[in-house]
Amino acid sequence: MHELGITQNIIAIVSENAQDKKVQRVLLEIGKLSAIMPDAIKFCFDICAKDTIVEGALLEIIEIPGMAKCRQCDSIIHLEKPFGICQCGSVQLDLITGEELNIKEIEVEELCV
Repeated sequence: MHELGITQNIIAIVSENAQDKKVQRVLLEIGKLSAIMPDAIKFCFDICAKDTIVEGALLEIIEIPGMAKCRQCDSIIHLEKPFGICQCGSVQLDLITGEELNIKEIEVEELCV
């Protein structure tokens, strides 16, 4: 399960960018064509966050659909797999979206002094 290593890296990046503030929420974007399983990331998240400033944070995941542009007819098509065929019959497709893995937002605790 490569999602464990990916989740460990996500926690490390979030921790570094939180600047020692307690993390409340993490929003990820995961492309449907990325070969990353959102459920596996969710499963690993709490385990990897234990004893870090990310422990207890809410994890939200937005799944980005796969889309490609046909080189033959310029149509934009939706993809469920990293390959496909356009309605014009062409298999020459350029992926537009679906391979993302982005940490979109990090919400940290603000302390009032």
